[in-house]
Amino acid sequence: MTVRPPRPKGPPLTAMRAFEAAARLGGFVAAAEELNVTAGAVSQQIKALEGWAGVALFHRSAQGVVLTEAGRTLQPSFRSAFDALADATHALRNLSAEVEIHIAALPSVAQLWLPPRLGKIRSHFPQLKFSVTAMEKPPSLRRDLFDMTLFFGTPNPSDTCITLAKDEITPVAAPALAASIRQAEDLAVATRLQDRTWQQDWPNWCAASGLQIDDPTDGPGYSLYSLAVEEAKSGAGVLMGHLCLIETALGSDQLVPLGLETIPTGRTLILTLPAAKSRRPVLEEIADFLRA
Repeated sequence: MTVRPPRPKGPPLTAMRAFEAAARLGGFVAAAEELNVTAGAVSQQIKALEGWAGVALFHRSAQGVVLTEAGRTLQPSFRSAFDALADATHALRNLSAEVEIHIAALPSVAQLWLPPRLGKIRSHFPQLKFSVTAMEKPPSLRRDLFDMTLFFGTPNPSDTCITLAKDEITPVAAPALAASIRQAEDLAVATRLQDRTWQQDWPNWCAASGLQIDDPTDGPGYSLYSLAVEEAKSGAGVLMGHLCLIETALGSDQLVPLGLETIPTGRTLILTLPAAKSRRPVLEEIADFLRA
């Protein structure tokens, strides 16, 4: 009979992953967002890791957490290890004969900008499957199994970031309502639809155009920009239109610009791809379609 002596147990992989994410991102909350768990779960995982090792990895205080000397010493090794694991996972995934392209995008981009373009891409690549995940913050393409992301940000010249459109805003409305607004001052008494993600759109536009309104942020609020767009199309009020997002509504005359100033927000719609070594070859062709 073969004797199988017990082996020493290492710490759980989830605990090590929680430590690496918290160390890299600078806190339990940020790590929880990346790992899609609660900050409390991250804290418990790291406590378990500290208990296994018999050493504190973070100093905890009311202001947050800071790596201990032991934590700082271990961080580079943990980061390299999980980077290597991520690379191996991407390489394994890319061997699959059945290709599914996973896209992460800001909700407004996923709902308004992407659909007409994705329809054309599907027609050109019938052999591919596509999935779209709407999220408020871009995921890590190094760690997550997304193939590309679509978010507003600041351009970063590289072979992984592709500029798609500049973000410019101007007031728009349904045609009937637009006809009743003859000058910028009329906006002071109009119903101004407010997107809660970009709460500074109206104040910034008013400041740039020189329009004085007591409270530019006064008006019905929406947690999703696409909801505000639908309300504007129904005539509920004037929307601060992000021109690159409302192309379809403008093209069909469901919304029309009021003929007032158009200003840049300073943001750019950016397509981000994984590093070349982790990238599926077909992504370059898909990127060309999104740029068109």
